[in-house]
Amino acid sequence: MKNDKSLERAVAVGLCLTDEHIRFSTEESLEELERLANTASIEVVTQVIQKRRKPHPGYFIGKGKARELSLICEELSCDIAIFDDELSPAQTRNLEEELEVTVWDRTALILDIFNRRANSKEAKLQVELAQLEYLLPRLVGRGEELSRLAGGIGTRGSGEQKLEIDRRHIREQIQEKKRKLTEVRKRRQESRNYRKKQNLPVISLVGYTNAGKSTLLSKLTDTNVTAKDELFNTLDPKLAKLELPSGSKSLVSDTVGFINKLPHHLVAAFRATLEEVEEADLILHVIDASSNHMDEEIEAVEEVLKTLEIEKTPTIKVYNKIDQVNDPDPNLYSNYPYEIPISALNKQNFSELLKAIQTQLEKHWVRKYFEFPIHREDLKARLHQVGEVLDVEYNETSILVYVRIPPEEEKRLTQELENH
Repeated sequence: MKNDKSLERAVAVGLCLTDEHIRFSTEESLEELERLANTASIEVVTQVIQKRRKPHPGYFIGKGKARELSLICEELSCDIAIFDDELSPAQTRNLEEELEVTVWDRTALILDIFNRRANSKEAKLQVELAQLEYLLPRLVGRGEELSRLAGGIGTRGSGEQKLEIDRRHIREQIQEKKRKLTEVRKRRQESRNYRKKQNLPVISLVGYTNAGKSTLLSKLTDTNVTAKDELFNTLDPKLAKLELPSGSKSLVSDTVGFINKLPHHLVAAFRATLEEVEEADLILHVIDASSNHMDEEIEAVEEVLKTLEIEKTPTIKVYNKIDQVNDPDPNLYSNYPYEIPISALNKQNFSELLKAIQTQLEKHWVRKYFEFPIHREDLKARLHQVGEVLDVEYNETSILVYVRIPPEEEKRLTQELENH
């Protein structure tokens, strides 16, 4: 960053491919890129769009357009040119030579934001891995420019240091980060196994970035989760207990938000975090109902979920921010209990949401009478924890409890009582 108080100035560059179906229009995608830039404390002063049948192999945009872009950067005193798609190492190098400014692509910008947002050791580890894997193919032929490139993917400010890193060293670092992440995944799996033994179902919140997942987690569970109107506010998965109307308990986890053109290697780097989603019993797909691009954002999230191979996990679409929708379409939310309109901020329709969650989680529960010695109040408390106690009768020597519980818990408790 510059030492003065002014923001870095950037030009946003988009390529409109005439022969390709795209989810967002080039203008809409650049609008989102501008929001990403603002999140990274960069001011986009202008946009440049070129129509082409396919990207130029050397410059992404045409060579003539690159010369025109160079003049624009000079005229508007731009520090950075940010391209809305991922550039090859050669394209980045050629553009920087032509424009004489720092050149970023969408991936570099997202990495910079992730680097700012990472707080826990785990999140930092995952971001560092993504940075290194982005950097490795860009080392070829860069030599003295390496420090500037390293500074341009999330270590801005330290880029002036003379970094003498070769490809072998980078590969060693990548292997070391992967080894540490394997340990993280192992610890997470142990935690999940422990939760399974407690028979606490897990509800995972997913959604487009800034859809309101953190606000929903905070309001649902009455926990103090920081929620901001920012892109990628949450990188570290958060977990909180939720009590359902029946009295049964579950866990709710918040995850990193998705975005259009989310780089695949970034998804891979955050695999340890996203495994929370993969092993969830129920997914709440949180949707910004006030967004002008709601359908496209839903499609982008579902595409990532498909890559995680979890399309079969029960899912409820939660249309959030309906308090900001002037004329909501009543047909949009007609598929109860699989679609629920809410306002997380105002807790609007929370009772309907909680009932829908309970319906999904408890649809396979069984009803059964359990009788155990009167001194085993701990077993009664356990039934309250894992299921819904419908009736309790006490006599001189035993307690008779009529309960609705998950079948696996019924089997576990039956075996435990038989063994005693």
